[in-house]
Amino acid sequence: MGTLEIDGHRYLDGRASNPNELGWMRGSPPPADKCITFESDAFLDFPQLRWSLSHMRELVPTVNVWRGAGRPMLLERSDKTADIDALTFADTNGLVRRFDDALYDTYTDGIVVLHRGRIVYERYFGALKPHLPHALHSVTKSYAGTLAAALVHEGVLDESKELAHYLPELRGSAFEDATLRQVMDMQTGLDYSEDYTDKHSSFWTHARACGWRPRPAGYEGPQTLCDYLCTMRKKGAHGESRNYKTVNTDALAWVMTRVTGRSFEQLLHERIWAPLGCEEDGYVFVDPAGTAMAGAGLSATARDLARFGELMRREGEWNGKQLIPASFVADVQSGGGPSKGYEGTQGYEYRGQWWLTHDELGAFLGRGMHGQLLYVAPKADMVVARLASHPIPSSNGNIPITLPMMLKLGRTLSA
Repeated sequence: MGTLEIDGHRYLDGRASNPNELGWMRGSPPPADKCITFESDAFLDFPQLRWSLSHMRELVPTVNVWRGAGRPMLLERSDKTADIDALTFADTNGLVRRFDDALYDTYTDGIVVLHRGRIVYERYFGALKPHLPHALHSVTKSYAGTLAAALVHEGVLDESKELAHYLPELRGSAFEDATLRQVMDMQTGLDYSEDYTDKHSSFWTHARACGWRPRPAGYEGPQTLCDYLCTMRKKGAHGESRNYKTVNTDALAWVMTRVTGRSFEQLLHERIWAPLGCEEDGYVFVDPAGTAMAGAGLSATARDLARFGELMRREGEWNGKQLIPASFVADVQSGGGPSKGYEGTQGYEYRGQWWLTHDELGAFLGRGMHGQLLYVAPKADMVVARLASHPIPSSNGNIPITLPMMLKLGRTLSA
């Protein structure tokens, strides 16, 4: 079987790790060695995650994001599959690759490319199908940040207010004197480790409180997401630097739901899914109290993710209506200061829960672990929604291929 070496470790490659070929969850019932369960705590291990990320609803509690009662607004097509598959580019290590081969080398499960709003390329691999939602992980943050910005624009929220103004429960926690703007831009000083490879890191403690990972025997930690947020302690001062921490987005969503009286999933339905005419429902992981995990919990189809990117490319306008303030999209593109090189993205900036690249296409990104990507490139009139199940949680494993790949695609489509 084919393998790839990544960060000094060898993994089955994108073809050899196809979950259909490996037989995960096949049979009635599946054989014990091919069964993926939540209780095993191995569902996010490789290669099991190549099945899991397309089937999260079968593993953890979720709540629906309704697409609405209207008919879907189907995207027009202008197929360029053959031309795009044949594109070649050099990755950051100088290795020349074909576009179609690079999809396997980044463990792509599904990809949709829009050019000027039309689908020019769409492919699916392994366990994913066009109608199946796939875990977006931290791309969820970009949805949350966009919703929050709309509420600030409408005067429902005040970005200068401290979180305890909205959530008295957070008095005594690290969030007490953090402003909404600092939370939106990841400028908080929190004692929280965003280390995906360490199952004892704060990120996974957070996940266990949310019910996203199994709790060990005798667990006496926080029982809900909100309980966990109240335990946060300071490490440094707010506003001094950018520290990418998922817990910020969950705090932001708690503020939104408290002030509006609408849950995160209701806000997604009312302000994004239904107005965009999405084709399928999405869903979000929920904790034992039914609270959605807005920092990493959303699943959506590739086409519906691409619709969200197209909304941002069109500066918040859709079908003649301004769904998102154009000023917010401009603010994201203006950037908000160096990101300190988080996960190999030296020179990137972070604003409103979006990454700004400063590349020649003017691209800004939503990104999630294991290779999730929403790449919005205004100067190329291009949006790319890429869903993946890469063995490396951080972006380090795919960025050397992904970023040159996106640049070549954007240059070609805009030529």
